Amino acid sequence: MAWFGRDKSQMVAQVDALPGRNEPMAVPDRHAVFPDRGIKPPFPEGLETAVFGMGCFWGVERIFWQTEGVHTTAAGYAGGHTPNPTYEEVCSGLTGHTEVVLVVFDPAVVSFEDLMRVFWQGHDPTQGMRQGNDMGTQYRSAVYWTSDAQRQVAEASRKVYQEALNGARHGEISTEIAPLGEFYYAEEYHQQYLSDAKNPNGYCGVAGTGVSCPIGLNL
Repeated sequence: MAWFGRDKSQMVAQVDALPGRNEPMAVPDRHAVFPDRGIKPPFPEGLETAVFGMGCFWGVERIFWQTEGVHTTAAGYAGGHTPNPTYEEVCSGLTGHTEVVLVVFDPAVVSFEDLMRVFWQGHDPTQGMRQGNDMGTQYRSAVYWTSDAQRQVAEASRKVYQEALNGARHGEISTEIAPLGEFYYAEEYHQQYLSDAKNPNGYCGVAGTGVSCPIGLNL
């Protein structure tokens, strides 16, 4: 299949996806913002993980590393077919992945419910296969849960936020909520891209709807 001339708003079928490779991406051991913390497992005991797609992962990762209770973050790819994809392959639309951020958090400080509030308010989940000016399946909104408890919270919060969006005359949520299959780390230069050590004034096209998410109740 050609890389050019195809509709990047359409998900690629597994049979048409790029073959990928067996070798995982080489990424740094340390987080650029929290140099005493790693971005790869094993993580300290008692922490949990979640994976969110909200458009370009540069800005999304910064949103989460600034969230209290988040231990570490990493940019990556999930929800697709191609093993160990490169950024260029993901952007071609021929791997099926979306850009995501791995969030490692302390549930004693910040709950998954709280992270879902950050997720909903941090982007526009009604845009389908795009986010702002960024177009393509790799920018779709997604929550990849790592436990059934996360699934229940994600689905319940989607209902709550849809009601809030309806009241503000916004459209239907298109967010993909699915079990996390494989999380693949993005290249080193994508990790903590908007940190002070790398690109503090770099581009970030992630923006919310302005509609608050009424989460904080027992969902």
